[in-house]
Amino acid sequence: MTETRKHTALPKAEILIEALPWLTRHNGKTVVIKFGGNAMIDDELKAAFAQDVVFLRHAGLKPVVVHGGGPQISAALDRHGIVSEFKAGLRVTTEDAMDVVRMVLAGQVQRELVGLLNQHGPFAVGLTGEDAHTITAIKHQPVIAGEAVDIGRVGEITAIETGAIEALLEDGRIPVISSIARSEDDGHVYNVNADTAAAALAAALGAETLMVLTDVEGLYEDWPHSDEVISRLTASQLEKLLPELSSGMVPKMQGCLHAVRNGVTTARVIDGRVQHSILLEIFTDSGIGTMVVADETTGGGK
Repeated sequence: MTETRKHTALPKAEILIEALPWLTRHNGKTVVIKFGGNAMIDDELKAAFAQDVVFLRHAGLKPVVVHGGGPQISAALDRHGIVSEFKAGLRVTTEDAMDVVRMVLAGQVQRELVGLLNQHGPFAVGLTGEDAHTITAIKHQPVIAGEAVDIGRVGEITAIETGAIEALLEDGRIPVISSIARSEDDGHVYNVNADTAAAALAAALGAETLMVLTDVEGLYEDWPHSDEVISRLTASQLEKLLPELSSGMVPKMQGCLHAVRNGVTTARVIDGRVQHSILLEIFTDSGIGTMVVADETTGGGK
């Protein structure tokens, strides 16, 4: 009986010990996690995500969750008879659509996420960028074929106010932030890209890490000819690759670039389809996904 117990207990102890240097390194550090993709729709992945975030909190980190809600917004717009239209990879957001976006993000997606996290204790508090001036934006007009295009209430972030988030972190809470911004100039609200919002918040909070959950394994070396994932690259290397990336990856990788160029130590794109991918990335030697670091950083692994 003792032998059997030894054999089952030892691998568990070894896994915990492997996490020790990472626990030491990340203790007390802020990590901003962009929640999206399949992890947002699949019930098992959602539950695993909530466990991971609460684990980080218990392990002495300060997690901040930022979310969008593309699939849920599209479904709600359909129900309201509003056509979903995209230009330059961004959702055209009319006044009517904005009401639905706000309702879905703050009233549905955020509430569900707060509920999942709070099954484990009194941790999660939901905010939108409107609360306490957390995210301020002006109208974003993308340039297509040399001309500025009006895509409605889509915002470009101009300022981040971290006071409310920092107060919650200080109190041991987990802020869950919907990617809606207050307007700098006209009293309305804006729909902002959640990848961009997560990166801006990570930089403003002086986070150790930005993690972006996606539906791919990471950044591919030579897609579609190869499925080899680049495990680590510098800001300059990433900047060279940006023009070649698929439209869905651009805001994610631009966000990573912005984060590491503005004081965030590492930015990582990880596969949200893998259960507990956050823990694998933060607490193991191998890590998964793609990690971006600032140019002057040398050496070191994940």
